[in-house]
Amino acid sequence: MSDILEILLTANFWAAALRIATPLIFGVLGALLCERAGVLNLGIEGIFTAGAMAGWMAVWLGAGLWGGVLVAALAGAAFGLVHAILTVPLGLSQHVSGIGVTLFATSLSYYTYRTALPDVSSPPRIEAFQPVDIPYLSDLPFLGPALFQQTPLTFLALAFVVVVAFVLYRTPLGLAIRAVGDNPSAIEAQGLSVTLLRMGTVVAGSALMALGGAFLTMSAFDAFFFGMVNGRGWICIALTVFASWRPGKALIGALLFGAFDAFQVRLQTEVGSVIPGQVFLMMPYLLSIAALVVVARKADYPRAMLKPYFRGQR
Repeated sequence: MSDILEILLTANFWAAALRIATPLIFGVLGALLCERAGVLNLGIEGIFTAGAMAGWMAVWLGAGLWGGVLVAALAGAAFGLVHAILTVPLGLSQHVSGIGVTLFATSLSYYTYRTALPDVSSPPRIEAFQPVDIPYLSDLPFLGPALFQQTPLTFLALAFVVVVAFVLYRTPLGLAIRAVGDNPSAIEAQGLSVTLLRMGTVVAGSALMALGGAFLTMSAFDAFFFGMVNGRGWICIALTVFASWRPGKALIGALLFGAFDAFQVRLQTEVGSVIPGQVFLMMPYLLSIAALVVVARKADYPRAMLKPYFRGQR
């Protein structure tokens, strides 16, 4: 027990938890936006992969790190637009379209990689984002190394939590997004376009999802390799429900999962010789499922989610 407390009370542990949580923060914010507008986006896993590959490839070709971030966001927005067209004006199944986008985006990313680099045995490395020390704040006890010595993309993810929360709850646009996910006929009665609102929100949410993938290749690692997303997109879908579609709770959920993951890594070094490693690997997922079961019963989901809406419908 003392060893466990020692792990939990170290700044390095929480710094690692925040790093692990960063792609999840991007992903869950993107999923939250899409679902707030009434569209379930199961293309998130493929969009993560596309963002990871597109951002890394852009940097490798000389676009610069922030240029790679922009390219990743545009790639995510493009796949989001495909999903939006299929599900909003055409009214096709959001589940089928989302899975199709995931398969298409993942396969296209792998194909592009193999086509551009047919003869490499290991992926080329790029100069990734490096941790930034914020003057004065990084010197604070505990909080300094845990929070203020992260890479720029982590700070960007935290900033987006504030931005998304402000837009959703303090602006007319946010009110319209929330309304179109609950009562689209009321939006149409106000003279607004349900189709444009839903499509625009899905595109924006998908761009955020792709930034989660870009973090993996441009901050957490310095290369793109197959399977690196490793189910993070599906975790984000679960965290969206855990968060009850609220940005603040989404941040807490992502941090909790990051803490569970960081904890199992450190716990392996303590008792890994006694307990099989697979037990530790499944711990974050088991704890996430348990938390989801407890919270999901009381979740107030968007009432019009998964329901196509056509002009004039009542």
